[in-house]
Amino acid sequence: MGWGNPFKEVANSKPLFLAIYATVIFGILVSSFYVLSAVFSSSGSFSSVTLSTSAASGTYAGRLPLDRPSNDSHIKEADAVPEPTSQPQSKLLKPIWEVPPPGSKIPHLKSFKLTKELVQQRVKNNVVVVTFGNFAFMDFILTWVKHLTDLGVDNLLVGAMDTKLLEALYWKGIPVFDMGSHMSTIDVGWGSPTFHKMGREKVILIDSILPFGFELLMCDTDMVWLKDPLPYLARFPEADVLTSTDQVAPTVFDDRLDVWQQTGAAYNIGIFHWRPTDSSKKLAKEWKEMLLADETIWDQNGFNEIIRRQLGPSVDEDSGLVYAYDGNLKLGLLPVSIFCSGHTYFIQAIYEQLKLEPYAVHTTFQYAGTEGKRHRLREAKVFYDPPEYYDSPGLYQFSDFTALYNNLVVSKKDVHQSFPSDSFSQFTYFIQKAMSNFSGTLWFMS
Repeated sequence: MGWGNPFKEVANSKPLFLAIYATVIFGILVSSFYVLSAVFSSSGSFSSVTLSTSAASGTYAGRLPLDRPSNDSHIKEADAVPEPTSQPQSKLLKPIWEVPPPGSKIPHLKSFKLTKELVQQRVKNNVVVVTFGNFAFMDFILTWVKHLTDLGVDNLLVGAMDTKLLEALYWKGIPVFDMGSHMSTIDVGWGSPTFHKMGREKVILIDSILPFGFELLMCDTDMVWLKDPLPYLARFPEADVLTSTDQVAPTVFDDRLDVWQQTGAAYNIGIFHWRPTDSSKKLAKEWKEMLLADETIWDQNGFNEIIRRQLGPSVDEDSGLVYAYDGNLKLGLLPVSIFCSGHTYFIQAIYEQLKLEPYAVHTTFQYAGTEGKRHRLREAKVFYDPPEYYDSPGLYQFSDFTALYNNLVVSKKDVHQSFPSDSFSQFTYFIQKAMSNFSGTLWFMS
């Protein structure tokens, strides 16, 4: 066949061949277009691939936070969180979990003293997230840090109330400072005199950090973050203080602030956000002076007494903020459906009922003290235990019930002679055999 006049040959071909020729030509045109597009866009693609590869090569703790647009149906254009801008302070953050080099020595205790320069090293977008505790709460603190770093939040600091905790956190690569508390390393128990001393230390810490000019998200160690809270808090730039509460019934059914007129429960100081305004610094100072003057006052009761000295009116119709304290401080109540207490998260699961994503859970309303809190968090699969916790030889029994069932019915003879025919008896027989196997294992372990 010659190639002199291919169009004439195509015209003389049958309809079936015409269709084949048309398909082939169309495929060639599409492939050519695809190849040319890939060639001309290669420069832009190369730069984006290089960026993602560089990010992936760093430690997971160094990732920048991603603003996830969820629970945000009521965000107005004016309240939208602006795109984060590149700031020198965010680039200087040392990666968390990056342990000191082998053979190195821990710096002198004086280098861990709380100063503006020390806090500045962990500030991003003028915000720092802080918790504190003693060595008895080491596992809670590690859980708290792990959740935040998994969420891309690395602008955090931990206050150590004893030297043992400070050294342990330092060797794990967690940013820590010395609170100078000289606290016991054991669990002091809720409501004890030492517990109240810890509360006063929190207020002293808030009063010390606010004059540095940074926003402070203050947290108890017995809470965990489930979602990056910073974009949510940024929706209320006029708020001086945003606090959680012990309210057990939601006053809103979306992600707005709780209605202050309908919130009668105590304001809970386990999760609250402070901006360094004149009103908030005045509040922190008066709160500290109250507690130092009377050791019998519980820090949370003192906060509620002062903040409710004046409550109302609303700042405006939309934000949910209210004038409180001295009439100038603007207060907001974090919604209990997504900034959860132990009751609204573990018991009621309000966030599930309202189809919302929770930001945090604070293990309040729990029995059995600290162990009860650990159990609740483990039960919810949000507590981080070391591998050895799950690898204790001789303490656990695993039964493969599928294999057990198959062994019981390996042949028709076994079915007819030893296996009951009706469903209920089969179930009872199966459970009896399983329990017999389990009891024998317990006897062997003893």
